[in-house]
Amino acid sequence: MAKRTALVVGLGISGIACAIALHRAGWTPVVIERAPERRRGGYFIAVMGVGRSAAADLGVGDRLVDHRAESMTYVIDRQGNRSPGLSFADMPINPYLTMRGDVEDAVRQTLQHVAPETEIHFSPAPTAIEQDADGVEVTLESPDGVTRRRFDLVVGADGIRSTVRRLAFPPELGGLKRLGTMICAYALQEDLPTLPSGTGGQIIEPGRSFTVFPFDDRKSTVLFSWYAADPEAERKGKAAEQIRKAFGPQPLGPIIEAALRQLETSEAALFDIAEQVHLSTWHQGCVVLVGDSAWCPSLYSGMGASSGLAGANVLGKRLEAHGDIEAALADWESTMRPRIAEFQKSAETGIGVFTPASDKAIRIRKRVMALLTNPVVRWIFSRMGKLLPAMQQRERPIT
Repeated sequence: MAKRTALVVGLGISGIACAIALHRAGWTPVVIERAPERRRGGYFIAVMGVGRSAAADLGVGDRLVDHRAESMTYVIDRQGNRSPGLSFADMPINPYLTMRGDVEDAVRQTLQHVAPETEIHFSPAPTAIEQDADGVEVTLESPDGVTRRRFDLVVGADGIRSTVRRLAFPPELGGLKRLGTMICAYALQEDLPTLPSGTGGQIIEPGRSFTVFPFDDRKSTVLFSWYAADPEAERKGKAAEQIRKAFGPQPLGPIIEAALRQLETSEAALFDIAEQVHLSTWHQGCVVLVGDSAWCPSLYSGMGASSGLAGANVLGKRLEAHGDIEAALADWESTMRPRIAEFQKSAETGIGVFTPASDKAIRIRKRVMALLTNPVVRWIFSRMGKLLPAMQQRERPIT
């Protein structure tokens, strides 16, 4: 009996992980990426226990590495004056702190190891998806022309503005939900004034923030976050110019100025509206969405990479367990949806942590952060089995 074939659209973390999971389930994956080559670099991400468990199941193993820096993180002002602050490493969970590109490299190397024969094509993009009783016919357009290929399954892992979602999912099923903020994240090429490599910092002001995420073996990455009155208009502008407007009219100070000079030459910056995807279903017939295409919990949740890895891992398991594709997808979605709802909701808290909206919110943030890292409080909660249930959700595997 011939192996079933699946088209995976998107060569990011979710897409590569889906290809691994499909291969493990006995399928033949074909991966396409509309970009002419694989993306390089990236920005700070945290891989929670959910993601680490999925990576272990997928065979990624030691390729996924924690790059946390053990030095201090400070609360700073625009002139560089600083006081002790808190970082991800101080939270009562134990994420791997790394970069998007590192996780992509880890899953890509795994795919090359376990399924080196996997077809990967750069530049094609789907322009039509048509289903019938025998499978899915996909029209692909590339600089070389138009082709049509048939598959048993199509997996959309092509990001928050998914082409697969647009082609195969009617608008009435849902779409993007804006969170009211803009984000810009990228890796530094040089240290910032007063913040050498390995040292983190946060400038927290009402409605806007600047965070420096340190690593143990490379330059830091940064995140700008701010509330936007007209996100769509800001998205159309240049990132550095929009940040200067959002953080004005007062002088930016040497740290932010140095960060923006590096942004102007960065080739891998994420500059976008903060959004989530809310759909009433993640599958239509033999087409399924995974990762940011389906849910995008947002950067504020810290669960993007982890939920993408988990979604791919569970998808492979359900396809292996069920002979019927639609039954497998229904089972997969019923498993994933409650946890994804928690991850998306956690973004509300994340916005308050990264970008408090007012002076009062900043004061509340300080008190909450102090509570979360108080060793006595952590011990009491852990003994009672009530240590931050939302954070426990990030650590518990999805199976």
